[in-house]
Amino acid sequence: MLRRALCALTVVALASCRTAPVHEPAAQSWDSRRPQLQSLERFELKGRVAVAAGGEGFNARLRWSQVGNQTNMSLEGPLGTGGVQVSSDGSALSVVNANGQRLDSEAARAELRNRLGFDPPLSSLRYWVLGVPEPGPPARESLDTQQRLSTLDQNGWQINYTDYTSVNGGWLPSKLTLQRDNVRVRVVVDGWNS
Repeated sequence: MLRRALCALTVVALASCRTAPVHEPAAQSWDSRRPQLQSLERFELKGRVAVAAGGEGFNARLRWSQVGNQTNMSLEGPLGTGGVQVSSDGSALSVVNANGQRLDSEAARAELRNRLGFDPPLSSLRYWVLGVPEPGPPARESLDTQQRLSTLDQNGWQINYTDYTSVNGGWLPSKLTLQRDNVRVRVVVDGWNS
């Protein structure tokens, strides 16, 4: 008798439990979202990147910190040797390689070109990872049903956005692929902080 009463009480208790509904961000017009994201001054992301360029390729962990125009990015484990630290303010570029050697300006660009197999579009990437075009240069955009970029063509690159995640009441990309000529860069964002 006691066992039946406990079972009945358990069933009633479980039936009254509800899972809180997951609320996705409300769709916001692209014309209002685009400038908000383009003017975002501070963000951080952690993720992974896979690069294929000219028959070569590598995978690396990615950490990105943006404060205003200052980009600090680290690729850990590319080409099987340590990592690379990249700092840029949009014009000046600095690279610290796996040996701890600091390179600036054209030497830094050459180091990135040698390690990656292409010239990365650093000034544009700051915007593309947020799911918006870089302000200024012409761009061709296509949107999904949630008013988010699904594809972007800008500066000779095509960017495909295949997944988004909800961050602070808005959407930010969690999977994107950049392609140009024989270069393909896939980025998976594991976590955003904005």
